[in-house]
Amino acid sequence: MATTREGTTFKRCGCTDPATGKRLGAACPRLKRANGTWSPTHGHWSYQIELPPTREGKRRQARRTGLATRDEASEALAHIRGLLDLAGEDDYTETRIADLVQQALRQRRELPGTEDVRRRLLGGADPSAEAPTVGEWLTEWVNTHAMAESTRRSYRGHITNHLAPHLGPIRLDRLRVVHVQACFDAIEERNAHIRACRDSRDEKARASVRGVRVVSASTQHRIRATLRSALNDALTRPDIPLQINPACHVNLPTAHRPRPRVWTRARLDHWRRTGEVPSPVMVWTPEQTRAFLDRARRDRLYALFHLIAHRGLRRGEAVGLPWAETSLEDQAVDIRIQMIQLGWDTLTSVPKSRAGERSVTLDEATTRVLQEWRTRQNKERLAAGPDWNESGLVFTHPDGTGLRPSWVSEEFARIAARAGLPPIRLHDLRHGAASLSLAAGVDVKVVSAELGHSTTAFTQDTYQSVFPRVAREAAEATAGLLSGDAARQA
Repeated sequence: MATTREGTTFKRCGCTDPATGKRLGAACPRLKRANGTWSPTHGHWSYQIELPPTREGKRRQARRTGLATRDEASEALAHIRGLLDLAGEDDYTETRIADLVQQALRQRRELPGTEDVRRRLLGGADPSAEAPTVGEWLTEWVNTHAMAESTRRSYRGHITNHLAPHLGPIRLDRLRVVHVQACFDAIEERNAHIRACRDSRDEKARASVRGVRVVSASTQHRIRATLRSALNDALTRPDIPLQINPACHVNLPTAHRPRPRVWTRARLDHWRRTGEVPSPVMVWTPEQTRAFLDRARRDRLYALFHLIAHRGLRRGEAVGLPWAETSLEDQAVDIRIQMIQLGWDTLTSVPKSRAGERSVTLDEATTRVLQEWRTRQNKERLAAGPDWNESGLVFTHPDGTGLRPSWVSEEFARIAARAGLPPIRLHDLRHGAASLSLAAGVDVKVVSAELGHSTTAFTQDTYQSVFPRVAREAAEATAGLLSGDAARQA
């Protein structure tokens, strides 16, 4: 019997002892010739090697008998060792390679080839190549992958603030679900610490988290989506030996999309007493929206707020709307571009989805408001003379320069405060426009198309609010049917 460094080759036969009837195995004298060399005609060669344990930790071996020569057995041993070496120091991959070897032996098939294993488990990567760390890959990916600049800025925040500090040093090919889960567990632990400090009576503890926000469940899902997208792209790279996307198998707290809530009288009274806003997404009643528009008539950009409140344009779509895509004669505007803000910089981009590129029909009142605004802008162009900046935009400053989106939001908040109205975001005017259209009986498919949504379900679930007056009318209508039935029965 000859023993290799890792594994053993040996020769046996099926002869039995005449006295006991037991197999002689490797002790059969006919296995060797008189000169001590192996007999080429008697017995068969075998090999045996210890494999990595199963995933349950059970010991196992790779063993095959019936080989014709010792060289054949040694070559098979060397091949198995070479396959296991592909895993490097990765125990998970080593176990999976051992599974393939064990399966081939049980099914009496040839051992898997090196290139086949490399392609199936390592994505075709060269095992001798050093895989990048998670931090290195995320940095490369976010800087080079094609995406909208606003999306890139959001992804960079996720990477810098959450993913890189926890996962950055780990080699990409060794990233596992437990690592990603530990990252989000750490985020939840920090959330618990922030909440505990806020509730503490210790002033120093409260001061330490002042201005620090917890990472909400919806934000955690967006962080996971960033990691998942980056790892999906890594899976397509033949030079990166990533086997699965661990981000797909992480348990996160359920994130519910906040539903719009209407500023009813009770909620308004509660806000005035406590300063607490009931929901992140609040919608004015039709009466409150009219009060805002009445106050906004004194503002130069009344037409902008009127357009958003009536037709539900996004802030960036309204600010970036060009006259070339506006046809007041046909009472329609085409949404093809939008203005987005990255920090202090602004840039022009296309809508995020195909549904966002759409035509929005204008009502007669909005058309008249825009015609009056066009007349005013032409007067400002004449007054500015050579100092006029020909941006081609519908809404501009008096010198023709485009508006900064954040400045428009600040102007909206100032007008709302002067009108004595409860706070909402400028984007919530869009929610209100959707709710008004649905409450007026407009078909949800029409509303969804006008808003630029890909599905009507999203429009109903996210944007539809039930105004108190509409809800009361529905309740009275139902009660009327019942009272009518009762009267007929009497």
